[in-house]
Amino acid sequence: MLVNQETFSVLKQLVQENGSIELPAEGNSMFPFIRKGDKCQFVECIPSLLTKGDVVLFYSSSGQLVGHRFIRSELMNRKCVYFFKGDTNLGLDEPVIEADIIGKLVSVKKRKVYLKAERMHSLMWCKTLMTFPWLSGLLRVYLNKKNQLHQ
Repeated sequence: MLVNQETFSVLKQLVQENGSIELPAEGNSMFPFIRKGDKCQFVECIPSLLTKGDVVLFYSSSGQLVGHRFIRSELMNRKCVYFFKGDTNLGLDEPVIEADIIGKLVSVKKRKVYLKAERMHSLMWCKTLMTFPWLSGLLRVYLNKKNQLHQ
């Protein structure tokens, strides 16, 4: 979702004041865990306490709101930066600074299902992707073929 700096600031403030924010998902980078139209609830988080695999909402350098999995953090030019990756993406996103992190995913509302991020189903999917990174490539191939059929 493309947003300007002012909208990003308002969303971040809403999470801080209300404790959470719910946004509809766009795109397919987190397929099949999160699909377009799913309602994703994010809560405020402390970036230094993120765990590998947590889904985090952040503001990218290209002006997009992105919800991707946390992979790692590292020091770069004396600042801590965070690296994220979509489940169907083959590479990491550009590094993100703490100020651009909005919150951590706690639940996904699908049409008939309500998934909590810390439930067994969600954790098993995360563990599978973290253990077998080549699955991202298979998911990407599937999505590309699906898109070709619908054109």
